[in-house]
Amino acid sequence: MLPYKPPIENVEIKYTQLFINNEFVPSKDGSTFPVEDPAAGQNICNVSEAKEADIDAAVAAARRAFQPESPWRKLAPKQRGRLLNKLADLMERDHHYLSSLEALDGGKLYKSVYYGDVLSSIDVIRYFAGWADKDHGQTIPMSSEYFAYTRHEPVGVCGAIIPWNFPLVMITWKLGPCLATGNVFVLKPAELTPLSALYFASLVKEAGFPPGVVNVVPGYGKTAGDPLARHMDVDKVAFTGSTAVGRLVQKAAADSNLKKVTLELGGKSPNIVFADTDLDYAVEMAHAAIFSHNGQICCAGSRTFVQEEIYDEFVKRSLKRATQGKIGSPMDFKTDHGPQISKIQKDKILGLIQSGRDEGCTVLCGGGAAEGMDGHYIQPTILTDLNDDMRVSQEEIFGPVQQIFKFKDVSEAIKRANNTKYGLAASVFTKDVDKALTIANAVQAGTVWVNCYYVMGPHIPFGGYKQSGIGREQGEYVLKEYTEVKTVVVKITPPAL
Repeated sequence: MLPYKPPIENVEIKYTQLFINNEFVPSKDGSTFPVEDPAAGQNICNVSEAKEADIDAAVAAARRAFQPESPWRKLAPKQRGRLLNKLADLMERDHHYLSSLEALDGGKLYKSVYYGDVLSSIDVIRYFAGWADKDHGQTIPMSSEYFAYTRHEPVGVCGAIIPWNFPLVMITWKLGPCLATGNVFVLKPAELTPLSALYFASLVKEAGFPPGVVNVVPGYGKTAGDPLARHMDVDKVAFTGSTAVGRLVQKAAADSNLKKVTLELGGKSPNIVFADTDLDYAVEMAHAAIFSHNGQICCAGSRTFVQEEIYDEFVKRSLKRATQGKIGSPMDFKTDHGPQISKIQKDKILGLIQSGRDEGCTVLCGGGAAEGMDGHYIQPTILTDLNDDMRVSQEEIFGPVQQIFKFKDVSEAIKRANNTKYGLAASVFTKDVDKALTIANAVQAGTVWVNCYYVMGPHIPFGGYKQSGIGREQGEYVLKEYTEVKTVVVKITPPAL
């Protein structure tokens, strides 16, 4: 296991300007925006704010880097893989700094970033480095007069718009397959968490990627994200975030040049617990499924369905577990629950909890702001006495709010699990393989975990059904999202014998 290093105190913020064409530059109009530490509710620094003119400059730099005569296009695929591996080496070198920066900027538990996010991001880059010279076409049998084959060619300029909950992870999920397949990249990180993206850009340059291949333009959705999504010289956009914003991204793409779109959106994932499960284990997994990163995970197990025979005991043990954790600084190794990302998000969560009260559910624990904390903290909350039509049962809360429902049998569990507009993930806990596979086959979700939760990796595809998205991230499946298939048919005229 990686030896633990405590977070860097007073982390130096090294880069705050836009990264365009391998240079850090101010925004064209000189505007900036503040970046906050959500644990303290205080400003960390100001970052250059990209607007439409800056997006134009970044896209133009990327387009130049994608020209057939450019150094990037002339690289052999294996050389692209070597550059990606060099980038992973630099991330490993700066693992401690990246972990400290990510925890400061996003209010994430430092221990989870140190042992989780940064290491998994490095794994993603190395995984796609291995794909750089392995994604290829096929020869297609035809009559002897013809020779036919396919080529997998890069799409071109790819825009990426990522959320604030997993900044470094989301960068690598999109950059890895994009660059491995020979594309160029324009990234708009979330305005709430741009700092790790800007530092990552410095590593891209240090690794030796040619100018324009990667560009990072922090800014707001309306003034930076929208111009990127509707830009006429962007060939593809990949978005991770809310379903509401995903609709806007897809519309912008359709209204402009019909660019390719992949969307990884919201979730209201069911976690189904049968009476024959290991109860203590199921309670612990259900707790982790919703309270990890304070519920700020798209595939969080936010609807826990428990079979009626064990419901009361499950609730009792879940209550005990939820009230055991320490609320505190994300930099403290002993902290279990850190802050929400912003006051806006905190107020939204508290408003949804209140709507549950108003509709008749029981707040078993929590339900309010954590007292005595300077930042945006909410108490771990459990709701019971719910029905499937309540607002809290249908909307994505994106906070530390566990909802525990009672069900009777397999058919009811399936029906209620699917009673949502979302379909990102699901899980089932049972010792009966027939039940497990019946649920796995019937639930409308892109990922189904059986007797586990959050088991993921760069080789495992991830994405949603229904309003949880379009396309897939990770694994071999994502490569097709960043390539065009070209068919070539050659007429053969055999020489006279």
